[in-house]
Amino acid sequence: MKKGTVYFFTGLAGAGKTTIGGLFYRRLKQKKSNVFCMDGDAMDGVFERTGYSTAARLKDAKAQFRLCRALSEQGIDVVMCSISMYDEIRDWNRANIENYREIYIKVTQDTLYRRDQKKLYSSGAKEVVGVDLPYDEPKTPDAVVENDGQETPEAIVARLEKQFDLCGSEKERVI
Repeated sequence: MKKGTVYFFTGLAGAGKTTIGGLFYRRLKQKKSNVFCMDGDAMDGVFERTGYSTAARLKDAKAQFRLCRALSEQGIDVVMCSISMYDEIRDWNRANIENYREIYIKVTQDTLYRRDQKKLYSSGAKEVVGVDLPYDEPKTPDAVVENDGQETPEAIVARLEKQFDLCGSEKERVI
């Protein structure tokens, strides 16, 4: 059985992971039937969060990516959108998920503060990744998307489709 691919959209809160990853998922779903989308925030309702300490965050992320790996081993493509702030997690993914693609959604601090949809940056909240908690910036992503507003999400996804050779339908790629 052909293994699926895990497309991991990572970046800080407000970078556009869910917007771009969700659009990527919908476009991929038009081409393939076996596609599953996981969003880090939504996964809190699936996996019981064990806490916000570094150890708890690592444990939670590992559980989520073990699920991604299990699905991909069954031939299902997975689009995962999550901060997953540690190199350790991304290194585990590369070592343990055969078809792993990492997409880093990168934005400036000014953009994060301007967007601030969840009021994480302007509220003075504690334990905010990239503010008072460290964020290991991805060192070897397969794609870096500068998402400060110069390009539409649709244009970004079209570029990613070309980069990952997803432009034809599943049927067209097999023939």
